Amino acid sequence: MRYTRRWNQNDKRPMSDINVTPFVDVMLVLLIIFMVTAPMLQMGIDVNLPRVKAKSVDVAEEKLVLTINSAREIFLNKSRIPLPELGIKLKYIFASRIDREIYMRADRNVPYGYVVEVMAEVRKAGVDKLGMITEPPEERR
Repeated sequence: MRYTRRWNQNDKRPMSDINVTPFVDVMLVLLIIFMVTAPMLQMGIDVNLPRVKAKSVDVAEEKLVLTINSAREIFLNKSRIPLPELGIKLKYIFASRIDREIYMRADRNVPYGYVVEVMAEVRKAGVDKLGMITEPPEERR
């Protein structure tokens, strides 16, 4: 058997093939990078912080404010609730509400870990939006 030439003798043009090896190499490297970085992008709890512009408050439904004082006591609006009962209470409240949002205030002396525990209970209760109420920073002179 004789080797055929890669030139078409009628129109004198070379026949060309696309080399896909570099493309495959780049795609495999990108795949490895995405596989390694994807687990790092997951967060524990999503928090939607309040926006700067003030919105009008809907009069039909009272906004829920969850407060944690320095003694680690939890208050839903003005009633005190222990942490184990918080999730159950929020499920009952949000069963009849349209919006599933709650605002949270925490004393600056409360440990971060305790605040995260409370946020986890709120999240388990099915709350979609959790706003953090803070004070503006003091101006330094």
